[in-house]
Amino acid sequence: MGRNTRKRRSSMANKAIAASAALALGGGGLIWANFYASAHESKNSSQNQTKAAAAQVATISCPDVGQKLTNVPGGARSGVDRELANLDKQITEAYARLASTRQAQTNDAGFVQNAIVGPLKEKRAATIDRIRINIQRAGGQVQDLSPLAACTTQGAQTNAGGGQNGGQQNGGQNNGGQQNGGGQNGGQQGNGGQGGNGPTAADFVDITKAPRNAQLGVGANGLAANGNGGSRGTFTTSCGTNGNDNHNTDNVIVAPGVTNGAHHLHDYVGNQNNDAFASDQELAAAETSCQNQGDKSSYFWPVLRVQDGSQDFDQNNDGGGKEGNVGKILQPAQAQLKFVGNKRGKVVAMPTALRIITGDAKAFVNGNANANVNWSCTGFENKVQLEDKYPICPQGSQVVRTTNFQSCWDGKNIDSANHRTHVAFVQANGTCANGFKAIPQLQVRLVYNVPAPKIQNGQVVNPYAVDSFPENLHKPITDHNDFINFFSQNTMNKMVNCINTGKRCK
Repeated sequence: MGRNTRKRRSSMANKAIAASAALALGGGGLIWANFYASAHESKNSSQNQTKAAAAQVATISCPDVGQKLTNVPGGARSGVDRELANLDKQITEAYARLASTRQAQTNDAGFVQNAIVGPLKEKRAATIDRIRINIQRAGGQVQDLSPLAACTTQGAQTNAGGGQNGGQQNGGQNNGGQQNGGGQNGGQQGNGGQGGNGPTAADFVDITKAPRNAQLGVGANGLAANGNGGSRGTFTTSCGTNGNDNHNTDNVIVAPGVTNGAHHLHDYVGNQNNDAFASDQELAAAETSCQNQGDKSSYFWPVLRVQDGSQDFDQNNDGGGKEGNVGKILQPAQAQLKFVGNKRGKVVAMPTALRIITGDAKAFVNGNANANVNWSCTGFENKVQLEDKYPICPQGSQVVRTTNFQSCWDGKNIDSANHRTHVAFVQANGTCANGFKAIPQLQVRLVYNVPAPKIQNGQVVNPYAVDSFPENLHKPITDHNDFINFFSQNTMNKMVNCINTGKRCK
């Protein structure tokens, strides 16, 4: 059996109030606050400039090696996955050092380069070389990945999804990206948030004041596949809202066999045996939270937390409070899982164990090429869909996260080396390119009762945010969703028949 990492939150943990929100993440937030105070108090103008420059270094941005690996031999996959997980761990550790050494950065303009970014490059270079060796030993060929070893630093206020913009290529201080409302403008200190690494006031927008935009998914990667033509049926599966607190910080798709491979906490519904060590055989034999017992598929996404000063069961755990993911975990009020058809034609059955990742957990530093985010509020979903902002909903309205998955499959593979190239989104006209086959499109709609944050004096009070890799600062653009198909063949055939004949089935 796979390792069981499910944990139930205690009522005491939910009610625990932090003595100071800034003390989370090893006091990173408090260090920022003290730093800004000292920057204001100093009378030395040149010293002020040095400190202001240091203030703008908010996070570390490293090239995503995994997305470059599109052809990894099967015999090298496990070794490569372990090394990719090592790269994530190295970035996490470097970010933690960045967040805990703010004072040293103000005293030494070369500190970030010499003590953090430089050593990180050396570690990454060695790991990337091991990836090359793994692939070549398995008979594969690999491009020169050595240029991907170098990382940059960047400020928090960059275009969401455009993480590389404004990063200083030599790893020095970023003088082009003023911290969100921070520093001498008297706004939010540090990176905001209870954990000191986000979110900030700039990450939120009052949805009643947001401009109306196109229908759900238009303008984002996750175009809705269904329409008025083609296969117009639907198949809905009801798998609960994770009321049994099935959580872990693994990701069996991208980091199989690696504990805490996600560096953030996931909600799981459907399959009850999903952790880093679960085999396909174990997943196929697992229990399911779905009402239809023919659906043992695994549906998982990063948890949503409200940062109201409270802490949850994982406040001292890897992937939780130790990595800046703090606050009270919110259980969805609704978790709607629906499969729809293709606007141009019929769909074919998904293969067993098909894996699909949609969105990008690292979109803030990767750029938005793989981002797939839709944030809104009930009553506004047909008016406003947000990609790079969290909505502040009016009284009586709930926060909504909606995701449309890729719905074109290459017809051969259940996964790919970068976990993306075996599936694709439909084109604007609804067709699948490159000979791919249309499959049922999974649409996930999560609804939450979230106390509305308030923006006061440039700071956000009681913000909410998705869990993220710590260096991605809890930006809304980093939301993502995962799916592994373990429908029984009979149930999958029923789904396909319902969709292709225009029925609405459950």
